[in-house]
Amino acid sequence: MKIDLKQPILDKNDRLADVNRALFAEHHVFVVDLLASPGSGKTSTILATIEALRDEFNIAVIEGDIASNVDAAKISAQGIPAVQINTGGACHLESDMIRRAVDVLDLDAIGPKGTPGEVPQWAAYIAGVAWALERDGLGPLPGFDAALVSCVPLGAGLSSSAALECATSVALDEVAGLALAGPADAPADAGRARLVTSCVRAENEMAGAPTGGMDQSASLRCHAGHALELDCRDGEVTHVPFDLAAEGLALLVIDTRAKHSLADGQYGARRSACERAAKILGVELLADIEADGLEEALAALRERGGEEAEVLVARPRHVVTEIARTVELVSLLSDGAPLAGQKLARVGELMDASHESLRVDYEVTCPELDVACQAARDAGAHGARMTGGGFGGSAIALVDAGTVQDVARAVVTAYARRDLGVPAFLDAVPSAPAGRAEA
Repeated sequence: MKIDLKQPILDKNDRLADVNRALFAEHHVFVVDLLASPGSGKTSTILATIEALRDEFNIAVIEGDIASNVDAAKISAQGIPAVQINTGGACHLESDMIRRAVDVLDLDAIGPKGTPGEVPQWAAYIAGVAWALERDGLGPLPGFDAALVSCVPLGAGLSSSAALECATSVALDEVAGLALAGPADAPADAGRARLVTSCVRAENEMAGAPTGGMDQSASLRCHAGHALELDCRDGEVTHVPFDLAAEGLALLVIDTRAKHSLADGQYGARRSACERAAKILGVELLADIEADGLEEALAALRERGGEEAEVLVARPRHVVTEIARTVELVSLLSDGAPLAGQKLARVGELMDASHESLRVDYEVTCPELDVACQAARDAGAHGARMTGGGFGGSAIALVDAGTVQDVARAVVTAYARRDLGVPAFLDAVPSAPAGRAEA
């Protein structure tokens, strides 16, 4: 049998390319496609072109790479917007990848997840903030162009989605003249609290992730050299001294490379269980349960929880004990004494207890997180726990500044023994809130 195939193998890609051409033409964008082998000088050519034409034209770059963002970072360092596309091992860019990198969205046409106006993937976190600001009474917003350059590892449990939202919110605050944020070195907390509300709405409704406002509050309302104590009942914040460098300490972030998503249902299931437990106990929030009343509350849940009793006991037990640990930690950090000796040991114990509660009662850890924390402790970390929403992502370890490399190597070795891949590491520094980055 002879089968004659006349349809071009790249027919679908060609159709998408035509769509892209029409889009660029509509917006008067001249596009140059530069294709060459690795090491042939593509990036050098782009940088030379930028230098020659930057005073005459607005320039942006879509950078394709198998895995890294090195070239995009070089371009961004010249003050040029650069959108990184990683092709996942393939040595080509498809038209659909380009279409996703350059998207034009109408705020009047987009809508929450599950509606016809749903915004796909990470763009929901940017367009969603603009959408939420308008619906929270802060519009109409002017049109704007946005290019994303990020060094926050996606899926690492380091609040990359909140980082997108918060960066967008302060940028739109400036572009639209909302006068809410204030500069990063003199932030206007009341205005930033309002921006938090819109960022959370974007994540909940546009991205479909049922999160609270902790990550957004930390990004928008923090102060350099401090941890942020947040009371989610009323949004009140307290800035707690946490200048690790001055104490000879470091907070080592261990990116397990076990990817997670807060929109996949697991996070929502934990939140739902807590809400059901609160309803049974007749309280608005589990935070309303005092630590000395916990056992009585758990007994009531065992009696009235039915088939879910085991889960409805475990989840609130984590929440209430975690709040108690947080209160104790804030008290320790606020006493004015150096973070050393028995005080440091107790901070480490609280971190360890937090991870154990997250592992046993909240059930949001995974082998990668558990191994990372134990290996860090065995290597001398004062304490270690997972961070973020769980089911992957990152752990944090409080270590002496001079032992960062030793602890990291110990974690790498522990991973290798268990064939868990290769983790990555960051040194977390309590920094200023989201704001304009000065060139």
